[in-house]
Amino acid sequence: MKNEKAIVVFSGGQDSTTCLFWALKEFKEVEAVTFQYGQRHDLEIEVAKSIAKELNVKHHLLDMSLLNQLAPNALTRDDIEIEQKDGELPNTFVPGRNLLFLSFATVLASQVGARHIITGVCETDFSGYPDCRDVFIKSCNVTVNLAMDNNFVIHTPLMWLNKAETWELADKLGQLDFVINKTLTCYNGIMAEGCGKCPACELRNRGLEQYLQVKGENM
Repeated sequence: MKNEKAIVVFSGGQDSTTCLFWALKEFKEVEAVTFQYGQRHDLEIEVAKSIAKELNVKHHLLDMSLLNQLAPNALTRDDIEIEQKDGELPNTFVPGRNLLFLSFATVLASQVGARHIITGVCETDFSGYPDCRDVFIKSCNVTVNLAMDNNFVIHTPLMWLNKAETWELADKLGQLDFVINKTLTCYNGIMAEGCGKCPACELRNRGLEQYLQVKGENM
């Protein structure tokens, strides 16, 4: 892979930023793609742009506003309170989002001469989203290859990592402080540690605490 090109599906959050650093280590050339779909906070787009610029990574911003029209929920509307009821998907789930993102990422990859697509989805420590499952990614990979008569490879470096292990990966890549301070994971649009109350912040911060505790014990 060292001599090949990759596209990273990039939101500027903890997971996709860690994946971006992973890709920069694993591939000769890396570009990033961010999808603008009317997400809850425009700051997500600005953070993604800023990180890509700082890392000197070519950044593509694609308009996916139709997804906002089709899927009104807590991640696409700032007037809908974030919640999860027992036995139901969280109301931050955007139906079809990863399916569309990966499909369009492979179309972009074909245009820029990339064969590899990287996404930060995770089945081990995820929020109940069905399109973060390994079986979906494998199925999607087969589908896009059949549809485009190509040999794309979709990589999911975080698939079997919990949040503490994702922080560990960022640290091994030498980018722990960068990911802590310069990413946006919070559903309420607050960078770094975030609001500390939304599900994304609770997961992120709990994982960081666990990792730092283990790291401290091993020093």
